[in-house]
Amino acid sequence: MSSENQSRLVSVRHEVEEELRAFLTRQSHYLNQISSDLSPVSTAITSFLLDSGKRLRPLFAFAGFASGKGVLDKASTRAMASLELLQACALIHDDLMDGSDTRRGKPSIHRHFETLHIQDELEGFAPQYGLSAAVLLGDLSLVWADQMLNSAGLTPKQLLDVVPIYDEMRVELMAGQFLDIHEQTQKHTDLDRSMKIARYKSGKYTIERPLHMGAALSSHSTPELMHALSEYGLPLGEAFQFRDDLLGVFGDPSLTGKPAGDDLREGKRTALIAMTDARCSEAMREESRKYFGKNDLDDKGIAILQDMIISTGAKEELETMIDDLTGRAMNAIENPAIDEGARTFLTELALIATKRSK
Repeated sequence: MSSENQSRLVSVRHEVEEELRAFLTRQSHYLNQISSDLSPVSTAITSFLLDSGKRLRPLFAFAGFASGKGVLDKASTRAMASLELLQACALIHDDLMDGSDTRRGKPSIHRHFETLHIQDELEGFAPQYGLSAAVLLGDLSLVWADQMLNSAGLTPKQLLDVVPIYDEMRVELMAGQFLDIHEQTQKHTDLDRSMKIARYKSGKYTIERPLHMGAALSSHSTPELMHALSEYGLPLGEAFQFRDDLLGVFGDPSLTGKPAGDDLREGKRTALIAMTDARCSEAMREESRKYFGKNDLDDKGIAILQDMIISTGAKEELETMIDDLTGRAMNAIENPAIDEGARTFLTELALIATKRSK
């Protein structure tokens, strides 16, 4: 990738962060006008959004925008930035449902408010306070995502084109989240179910739909372009989630911001676990039940499960699947419906999404 295109991606990320900062400043001021007791709410969401984050969804939206030969302006940047608020909603609620203690190396939102309750010696039950706060902050992030998109300054045609995609993306995300929690109730793992969850819970809202939103914002989208972006975005979205699954088991905590083997402790039925289970002997399954999904899982238990995943060949096979899916996405970039100038952005983002360590 040329230094010019790398600089463009850095510039777009910076512009997205500036728009987020300005929006959050306005919304925080509004909340604090209602009551000073809402200050922890605005502070927590602002920190959650601005202290870290790769801005992948706005960057994929920009790549879709460039694929349709769009010329970036403030309104389009604001619309793309709203995707970060949607992600905040998903992450806050996801951490709550999973019982995760950390996110990006800091306490998750429900743990943060639970700690505030204890520190301030408030009345009531601290965990319930944290749970309730996280539900509301996730909901508020979703409302703010809508507000930022609708107040971005888009033309009536842009809104008409973008809103149906945005609505479908939110439905797909919530469907994927429910399928994820429902999977944890099943007696047996299933790779097809796990792959569908990967597509809907993460892949589509991380890559395919942001690409579609960007293309719609460009005002030069065609059915051929949307199809080409799906041919790129769907396999890449699955590869992105499978990389996440591997990091949830084998990731370096200093990079992921989560404890080692956190997905094993939470008992997440990912594609990696489904593939391991399919290759296990009954004796290995019995052994895994002693550790998998146990809240008090220690380093020894994590190591046993990690060894099991490796010895069955599941880890290696999932790495191969990631490579194959990424290859399919790379081939789709050559579709003539995609503007040639956008192909370097799509290539770079594919590598960022699948070769990451956090």
